[in-house]
Amino acid sequence: MTQAATIVRTGRKFDQVLNGAREVFMADGFEGASVDDIARAAGVSKATLYSYFPDKRLLFSEVAQTECCRMAENVLAMIDETKPVREALMITATHLTRFLVSDFAQQVFRICVAERDRFPELGKAFYEAGPANGQRQMAEYLEKAVAKGELVIDDVHFAAEQFSELCKVRLWTLAALGIQTRFSDEEIEEVATNAVDMFMARYGT
Repeated sequence: MTQAATIVRTGRKFDQVLNGAREVFMADGFEGASVDDIARAAGVSKATLYSYFPDKRLLFSEVAQTECCRMAENVLAMIDETKPVREALMITATHLTRFLVSDFAQQVFRICVAERDRFPELGKAFYEAGPANGQRQMAEYLEKAVAKGELVIDDVHFAAEQFSELCKVRLWTLAALGIQTRFSDEEIEEVATNAVDMFMARYGT
């Protein structure tokens, strides 16, 4: 049975379940998160929780997908395609860099790595909702910029992946290894600015 066929995304308590699960997963990780704790945090019964998500893996995947899609939608909503391409890319780079080092993104990444061998579908679900989804949407924007003559790119999908990797320079590794957990606006802006500068140096007209 597929995730799409299993999950019923209706009912007034659906958002409560997601919010409660997000809170518990972020605090306790995937293995440490109990159904009892999630139900308690969501303010629903275990029966209600199971009516939406009969499997904890489905619930974690839904939390990851919901948060990643929300992030992508927020960034896209801020991009004004009438603005110069550098300005639009700077908005994207700033928000992407901030998201990549956020507590949520880092915790989900750690959970996916920790559970990789037992539950490889968790990593696949996060990849599709996060990196793959973001890169697809970025590629769509780049394709439009190319059509308007603002950028020169042969492979927009490869370029979109390059852009996201540029936004991980320095800070992401520090966050992933737990060396640094809080990052200033100045640090975020420095990475974003350099990412855009290098991207434009390669693909700008």
